Amino acid sequence: MEFKSALEEGFQYEIIVLNIIKKKYPLAYKIEGYFKEYDIYVPENDIKIEVKFDKKSLVTGNLVVEIEMFNKPSALFTTKSDYWVFCDGAEIMWIAPIKIKDIIIWNELKAVTFIGDGDTQKKRAILVPKYLIRNKSKINKI
Repeated sequence: MEFKSALEEGFQYEIIVLNIIKKKYPLAYKIEGYFKEYDIYVPENDIKIEVKFDKKSLVTGNLVVEIEMFNKPSALFTTKSDYWVFCDGAEIMWIAPIKIKDIIIWNELKAVTFIGDGDTQKKRAILVPKYLIRNKSKINKI
């Protein structure tokens, strides 16, 4: 999938996740523009949500969990989010970042370095088998 197309689809999933949240928390809103801390804020309970779109995981069976970019900690290691929501086009998985860290530690998963689609610099990430995230997540089917 071309990067720009994947990015647009990722934005669409942010709206899908927001609409799910708004059923219970109508004041929830999507953060507009570039804001690396989180994508959705729920003021009713001060919850911050990061939405991750990884359609390639349908083929690879792994979710990419970034930990470093530009030789600095990023994503999982710097998140301010209370929940990460992984979307792959088939299901939505809701999980707390601390549970992702636990999965990585308990399964002794190692980081890999690569240049991702749309990136110009190398990043370090953990390729987490999707079933490990799914087993610790709340799931919505799409």
